[in-house]
Amino acid sequence: MPSNDKPVNGQDNPSFLDVLNQTPPPPDAKDWPRPKPFAGLRSAWKASWKEGGFLYQRWEEVFQARHASRHEVASWIKATALFGGLSLIVMMLDTAGDIASATLKGLSDVPATSASDGSGLWGTVDHPVRVFLADQAAHLAVAPAALYAFWQLTGLIGLVGGFFGNAGAHITWLLFGLGSLAMIWSTAPAGGRAAATGLAALMWALASVFALRGLTLRPIVHNHPPQFQPQFNPALHLHATLPAPAGDDHGDDIHPLHR
Repeated sequence: MPSNDKPVNGQDNPSFLDVLNQTPPPPDAKDWPRPKPFAGLRSAWKASWKEGGFLYQRWEEVFQARHASRHEVASWIKATALFGGLSLIVMMLDTAGDIASATLKGLSDVPATSASDGSGLWGTVDHPVRVFLADQAAHLAVAPAALYAFWQLTGLIGLVGGFFGNAGAHITWLLFGLGSLAMIWSTAPAGGRAAATGLAALMWALASVFALRGLTLRPIVHNHPPQFQPQFNPALHLHATLPAPAGDDHGDDIHPLHR
């Protein structure tokens, strides 16, 4: 297969122009009858599917990609898969953003003060939060319903994400609970402030059984024996030099004995 591209990592880079290179040369002007329109393209298409043709080899690369390793797969297959994966991630993120926006908008449509009048256990906890957010929204460029919807969404994310063991969701849930207790303490009537805050703390503690699932304050200690234990074998080496025996006539032929 003719190709002008240089091989990369031992693989030929295919080019769609190779299909046109398989087109037979046009006939001479004296030939008769004239060939049909696009006859050359049809011939190139048929030739490319024959053994050794451009499309035939690309199909073989797709068929062999199932059994080949990541490094042996053709470069154009890797690029196509990467582009498709990135496109899928972008579509998922865009869809998730639309869902979150629609959820937040739906929660924002709920009136900030009409759903709870402070009666009942839940109203004792929820009504002070609504009143506190409504008072603060009067000094901010945001609607009270939007603040209340964001407060609900934060608690929902912390509860669900903490149940699945997400560390960030655990932190979110802790901040959500502490902030809720502070709002209830500052807004609840003076006579029942302690009771309302204590009731909210108990509800938050019960919900924390699920939101803080898997969280532990006990340090994790890994006892792994060392892979390499050096061994010390002390040894004492003594070198002594003995003088030559007296009365020996051998002279310097015998060297002193070293031990």
